[in-house]
Amino acid sequence: MSIKEAVLRFIRDEEGLTTVEYAVAGGLIAAVVIAAFVLLGGTVNDKIRGINDNLN
Repeated sequence: MSIKEAVLRFIRDEEGLTTVEYAVAGGLIAAVVIAAFVLLGGTVNDKIRGINDNLN
């Protein structure tokens, strides 16, 4: 099999494309989770500090 045939077979392979789609979707989900932690981190920290101050 030549390199050209191998490349064409890889391009036509739909299973490989599905793997890439899952990887992209996983990356997007991870980015959303990280963004949520970053955005909510300060608010959660303030609430915990307030609870801690009231308990002391």
